[in-house]
Amino acid sequence: MRGSEPDSRDPAGGSTRIHVVSDVHGNTEALARAGDGADALICLGDLVLFLDYADHSRGIFPDLFGTENADRIVALRTARRYDEARAFGRELWAGRDRNTEILGAVRKQYAELFAAFPTPTYATYGNVDVPDLWPEYARPGTTVLDGERVEIGGRVFGFVGGGLKTPMNTPYEISDEEYAAKVEALGPVDVLCSHIPPEVPELTYDTVARRFERGSTALLEAIRTTRPRYALFGHVHQPLVRRMRIGTTECVNVGHFASTGTPWALTW
Repeated sequence: MRGSEPDSRDPAGGSTRIHVVSDVHGNTEALARAGDGADALICLGDLVLFLDYADHSRGIFPDLFGTENADRIVALRTARRYDEARAFGRELWAGRDRNTEILGAVRKQYAELFAAFPTPTYATYGNVDVPDLWPEYARPGTTVLDGERVEIGGRVFGFVGGGLKTPMNTPYEISDEEYAAKVEALGPVDVLCSHIPPEVPELTYDTVARRFERGSTALLEAIRTTRPRYALFGHVHQPLVRRMRIGTTECVNVGHFASTGTPWALTW
């Protein structure tokens, strides 16, 4: 999945190269190199690192509460004991200004991450992002899109940001109806870009977390009816299947960039 991915349906192509990343989760160093050799970078969200489930010492949560408490909350969430995890979180936040502290930490990460974006970058939100803050950090050369289209190299790319409601209650989760409206607003596109995958079990199951993440039925319907060349997404860090074809559409999980540091590439 890494490296160049030529479009076999456009054999005369090769003049345009796009790099795509998702789930950056604080990997600023690799992000600064992600556009090297490409005509543009696409980022499918989740810039913020709140808690690294592989290394519990990294992220906003352990910075505020320490690794031991991070170990405990990861254990509770992994065991799907969400009510206990929320109760534990309330204990930790008692007497503290949660919003102020979190937003301060997010702002610090955004300042570094947005500065690392090359020009041009086309980006949409992930479920752990805070959209209200993005206008403060998106510099000229970075275009933020959500429920919107853009032409790159003669092809139309549509972007849908955010995630759907879950017990995790991450910052940018919206209703199925609101998400579907954004998908519908795109109309037919050549490349459908989203943070979450279409609702297909093979694409939504995380083999390490051993659970299904939420995918979108609206995305799946759009793929079936409008038949884009590609559907690109992230969100599921260790999917059962990284790519599959739905009709004529190649569906690709572009990878957990925080751990790989390698963008997925599309050329035509």
